Amino acid sequence: MDISRNRMRSFAGAGTIAAALAFGLTAAPAAPAAPVPAAGPAVPEARAQAQAPAGSPVAINGQLKVCGTKLCNQFGKPIQLRGMSTHGIGWFPGCYNNGSLDVLANDWKADVLRVSMYVDAVDNGYLKDPVKYTNQVHDLIEKATARGMYVIVDWHMLGDGNDATLGDGDPWTHIAPAKKFFKEIAERHRSKNNLLFEIANEPNGKNWQGNRVDWWTVKSYAEDLIPHIRQFDPDTPVLVGTPDWASFGLSGPTDESEVVNNPLQIQNIMYTFHFYAATHGQRYLDGLSRAADKLPVFVSEFGTQNAAGEGSNNFPMTQRYLDVMAAKKISWVNWNYSDDHRSGAAFKTGTCSAGGPGPGTGSLKEAGVWVRDKIRTADNFPTN
Repeated sequence: MDISRNRMRSFAGAGTIAAALAFGLTAAPAAPAAPVPAAGPAVPEARAQAQAPAGSPVAINGQLKVCGTKLCNQFGKPIQLRGMSTHGIGWFPGCYNNGSLDVLANDWKADVLRVSMYVDAVDNGYLKDPVKYTNQVHDLIEKATARGMYVIVDWHMLGDGNDATLGDGDPWTHIAPAKKFFKEIAERHRSKNNLLFEIANEPNGKNWQGNRVDWWTVKSYAEDLIPHIRQFDPDTPVLVGTPDWASFGLSGPTDESEVVNNPLQIQNIMYTFHFYAATHGQRYLDGLSRAADKLPVFVSEFGTQNAAGEGSNNFPMTQRYLDVMAAKKISWVNWNYSDDHRSGAAFKTGTCSAGGPGPGTGSLKEAGVWVRDKIRTADNFPTN
């Protein structure tokens, strides 16, 4: 999405991305769709052993699965998840502890936590210290699981492919570390029934050859990575980014038809869409609505501000999105659960270092107050 250039620089505080492509990748091979391999022991039985707090979203809905164009619970009923995304866990680790997650689960009544781990080293991401950041993800998965929330494990690739260094918006650039990371996460947590894997946050810009990172590029990446993950965990739904900053191409030269006409031939997957309401108006909302009629869509990131997560809030436009998503049972996650100084962060600056947030709205910015109210609206999780 066209949030990348401003947000990358302002979030990371860095001017450029490292010039060398990691792990020696020189091209994005057009990998054919591979069959999902059989894997391991009786995973459904192992998952059934996982216990969530009574009445929690996971206790009610259990293992999720994509059915048609919807996300469905263990009873095969379409549901809508609503929750929050961390900021980059390498930037605001102090915001994600037992206290803040108690608030998210019990006061905000969130269904899902998106754990956003940036990829590039310049972003305090995985490539800077794979062991440290993988362990941080493990820890947050355990914390959210103990509170009965679902967890989106977000491979938060964001690099701006329009900068002098090409390729950082291309998911193929770091395919080898992505395979290593998701293998470790899938192996460790395969007994859990509350995960979703988001394998490419915001594909964007141009690859190292100067060509647009289009749907064919992302599709071939997904066809290579998803069967690899499913060797270790065959059941967890996978969220796949869409071109031009997860906009279904609407922030680039196309629209949702690029994906709709050439969907992945892999089961139990969803396509992501991101929007920022002060920038992305009716044309984007119409594109989301059309796409959701044809494909399973998950809005894995949105904000009430501009595309950089800054500026004034456009709550009326955001509400129009929320109305469409409610009507079509499109799950959503808001950016972001931190005390970053930008208006898109839920907490007032300094909240985390002061031991917060606490219950209620006293530590929240305007956007935090508004989205908390939307999340707290009673869920309708059908069970029969």
